[in-house]
This record gives sequence, structure tokens and C-alpha cells, in this order.
Amino acid sequence: ILLLLPLFLVIYILIKMEDMKAPVIFKQQRVGYRGELFYMYKFRSMVVNAESLRGELVRQNEASGPVFKIKTDPRVTKIGKFIRKTSIDELPQLFNVLKGEMSMVGPRPALPDEVAQYTESEKRRLQCMPGLTLYWQVCGRSSIGFDEWVELDVKYIKEQCLWVDFKLIIRTVFVLFGSKDAY
Repeated sequence: ILLLLPLFLVIYILIKMEDMKAPVIFKQQRVGYRGELFYMYKFRSMVVNAESLRGELVRQNEASGPVFKIKTDPRVTKIGKFIRKTSIDELPQLFNVLKGEMSMVGPRPALPDEVAQYTESEKRRLQCMPGLTLYWQVCGRSSIGFDEWVELDVKYIKEQCLWVDFKLIIRTVFVLFGSKDAY
């Protein structure tokens, strides 16, 4: 986090330049390990009222399963497009890691309304501490359907070890600045 402070400052300034009154950090309730709720932090990449606009965009959802994603989401700000593409928006989650709510590697934490739609099989994702990266991020991201996403999460849960974590972190670094599947 200390090494990233200069980048945090630049992102802070860029977000504030777009909207001086809006918060820089977006805080959203997520479901973590064994269903525990926590607040996950991100740099704000969307307009302030993005959550209330979601209902109007549901018909445009391009993701399978209980996940909501739109490739050209109209709620995303100009700086938001860049920080989402490079996953810089995710960096504040390092504070979630420090708080013990997330780990560096693990399934992405889901929204409570998404988890409410999970089948018993999909709930296996909650058997592991949520993380910043996992197979989904390095094997296609948003181009992967929800069923395959769950399979990749369960694969990690079964083979979880320090060596796998190390390899996934290294692979994540290489996809950060060029994943065509990030949005």
C-alpha cells in the first residue's frame, strides 16, 4: 500500500477532477467467507447514482447467471473506463485484505442479491476467503460465463496452496494492463 500511495494520489486527483463533490471511494456491501457481510472498497468508476440506475439497465445485462455486467455501461465515467480496464479501481481492496475480510487470492466477493439467487452448488464459492484475483481474472474475465466462473472458483478451492496463489498473482500482474475482457 505504501508503494502505491503515489498512484492512489493521482487516481484521487483524476476522480475529483471529474466530479469535485462526489466521493473517491465507492463502498459496497459484499458477501464474504461463509456468507459474512462486509464492505468492499473500490475507487469510484461510475456516476454517483449508479446503483439507483441499475434497475433501468437490467435488460441490457450481458452476463449469465446472477451477475450484472454491461460492456459499454453508460454509468461508467471517463476515468472510470481507464481504471476499470487496468483494474486500478480494485486497489483499495488492499485495505479489505489488511482488515482480514479478503485475501490476495480467492473468489471475487459477490453482492448479497446475487448470492440470494445462487444454487446450492454455486454457494461453494463462499467456502473460501474472497480475494482480489483468481482464475476468472486471468482466464478471460468478463468473457467467461457464470457457470464456468463458479467451476474455476471451485477448482481453486480444491487445489488451494501457496504455489498456486503465487502463480495467480504473477499472472494477474501480466493481465492488468491489457485485458480486452475487463469492463
